[in-house]
Amino acid sequence: MRKSFLLLLLALSLTFKGMADEGMWIPMLIGKNIGEMQRMGFKLTAEDLYSVNNASLKDAIVRFGRGCTGALISAEGLLITNHHCGYPEIQSHSTVENNLLANGFWAASKAEELPNPGLSVRFLVRMDDVTDLVWKNIAPSMTEQERAKRIRQVADSLVAKAEKEGIGYEASIRPFYYGNQYYMFVYQVFEDVRLVGTPPESIGKFGGDTDNWVWPRHTGDFSLFRIYADKNNNPAPYSPSNVPYKPKKFFKISMKGIKEGDFTLVYGFPGRTQQYITSHAVRLLIDQSNPHKINLRDIRLSIFNKFTESNDTIAIKYAAKHARVANAWKKWIGETMGLHRLDAVTKKQEQESMFAAWVATNPELKERYAWLLPTFERLYAELAPLSLVVDYRNEAVYGVEMLSFASRFERLLSMALDPSVDKGKLAEQRNKLVDYVRDFFKDFELSVDREVFAAMMQVYYERIPQELQPEFLGKLIQQSGNWRQLAGQIYSQTAFADSVRVLTLLNDIDSTNASEFLNDPIFSIYFEFEDLYRKNVRKRYFEITDSLDIFYRTYVEGLMRMQPDKRFFPDANSTLRIAYGKVGGFAPRDGVVYDYYTTIDGIYEKSQQRDVPDYVSPQQLMELYQAKDFGPYAVNGTVPVAFIASNHTTGGNSGSPVLDAEGNLIGVNFDRCWESTMSDVMFDPNYCRNISLDIRYALFVIDKFAGAKNLINEMVILQ
Repeated sequence: MRKSFLLLLLALSLTFKGMADEGMWIPMLIGKNIGEMQRMGFKLTAEDLYSVNNASLKDAIVRFGRGCTGALISAEGLLITNHHCGYPEIQSHSTVENNLLANGFWAASKAEELPNPGLSVRFLVRMDDVTDLVWKNIAPSMTEQERAKRIRQVADSLVAKAEKEGIGYEASIRPFYYGNQYYMFVYQVFEDVRLVGTPPESIGKFGGDTDNWVWPRHTGDFSLFRIYADKNNNPAPYSPSNVPYKPKKFFKISMKGIKEGDFTLVYGFPGRTQQYITSHAVRLLIDQSNPHKINLRDIRLSIFNKFTESNDTIAIKYAAKHARVANAWKKWIGETMGLHRLDAVTKKQEQESMFAAWVATNPELKERYAWLLPTFERLYAELAPLSLVVDYRNEAVYGVEMLSFASRFERLLSMALDPSVDKGKLAEQRNKLVDYVRDFFKDFELSVDREVFAAMMQVYYERIPQELQPEFLGKLIQQSGNWRQLAGQIYSQTAFADSVRVLTLLNDIDSTNASEFLNDPIFSIYFEFEDLYRKNVRKRYFEITDSLDIFYRTYVEGLMRMQPDKRFFPDANSTLRIAYGKVGGFAPRDGVVYDYYTTIDGIYEKSQQRDVPDYVSPQQLMELYQAKDFGPYAVNGTVPVAFIASNHTTGGNSGSPVLDAEGNLIGVNFDRCWESTMSDVMFDPNYCRNISLDIRYALFVIDKFAGAKNLINEMVILQ
């Protein structure tokens, strides 16, 4: 048995060996990797990357908004992130008369920089390993509920203490390796963040959905913001008296460029990966979940396109929505293709066979781990139909804006019908909704959503098993005859489609008005879907997924014991990570080889395809190109635009600084190649490439296209 296991272990080590390019590493522990990084060409130390006592590169990085990264590039709080990360703020300042999306924006002075209520950035002050503090309060005899309660108590105490240590501090404790380790993250949060500059979307979104997730790429995906602080350099709410923030560290910008094989480092906040899921989970993902979600978003995007291509006002309203829907849609397509190409299910099964063989070598291992794989198989089989309903709830039901809008009213209506509810709390909840209603209708178009409603109801009715459908759906279509007619009737009757009626009812909310909302056809439909989900799906769905998380804790513990010499990296969870790799092209399929960089020549070539709206390029940019007026940013008669490397990235790394071997800024990460989107589940160095904006193209746009030399002069640029 032991000989067989050793042979299997050798096979597994060849299949799942730790690859130098793979991993999203914890900055505090980067010393464990620094030797390998330096052998790859890195010139700095672990202390240069992460330090609590001295300024380090981590102090030049922020979590931007809710799900991106940004990098400080001047001593006056100037930061660069992606255009698509700043897109909601750019859109919020755009009107038909002053369309920043179409025309771009460049503040000629700090007085012209635009505030963005609700936007914040977070600097990591420090991270602490609190695993021992958590575990010493956990007894083996505890139930999972008791364990979770005790962890929350310990976490709340540690967080409360940490948040008192500085102005604007926020702290959180996050589990790693499914709860085998715990780390506390202490952040300083700045809430006055102003828009400084953005290229028009014909640069910042060049290629649009046509090029999203693919290579070669020519997108100038960047925007500039500035962090403001009070006179003492501390976080403060927006005020005209605030001053530019003075960072502990900012990135110097390198004009030296890159070549194939150069070391690259991406430093940012990757969102979510699932590196340790079993073959059963991968099969559910690629055979059921992704195909259904792709189809649902394909339908919505087709409807969006129908309206936005013929109406400029609707195009502005739905610009950010279209981008959000299309982003995941295309990612899921590439992920599914990549996992099939890698034969990911088989590779996971090989790992599971190895695990089972290892477990069989020892009675203690059998007792602790032998039940895991059969349990995973059983639970995923039970999860599949429930997961289908959850996907359709998220994508079909909540994909209808009116139904999602109505869901926001449920709590208020419940409070209004309860005579024991404090009137002050009722008023507070109402006021929140009033603000939400006003924001909602700014970017809502009834004709678009009515068609989405008809399409989503039809596909829900046709694809979800009868026993998991609300009864009303079949009755409604029988009464109406067709889905469009049904949508027309409902949208002509609902109060939720009329902002004036909604606000009038809200302003004097009581049990009578609440009843009017409750009986509204849109709210009734929303609630029927939600009631079915809550009664027939939710409880068991979360029982299973919670159990899976618990069992993965034990499974990952076992994998680590099985391969004690392997460096395991934790799944991404929106905490700061380091990913390192090398610049390099790749061969995505037979007969096709991709170079590692693109240039402005490709923008001109694509712009000649007049029938592709995503390839429209600004006339001024084309004039600069034809005149070869590239300034100091020219290399061999052209301007570099983007490059690819083997850094392991995911969503959340958008806007992450890409650094050279000396820690200087050479690019801004903004995407992955389509062929590598499966890296959230399985990384393959032959295919996985992150796409980055070459910083020289950003400088060219700022300087030669926008003429914003005031911004260039702020930066430290190394020739």
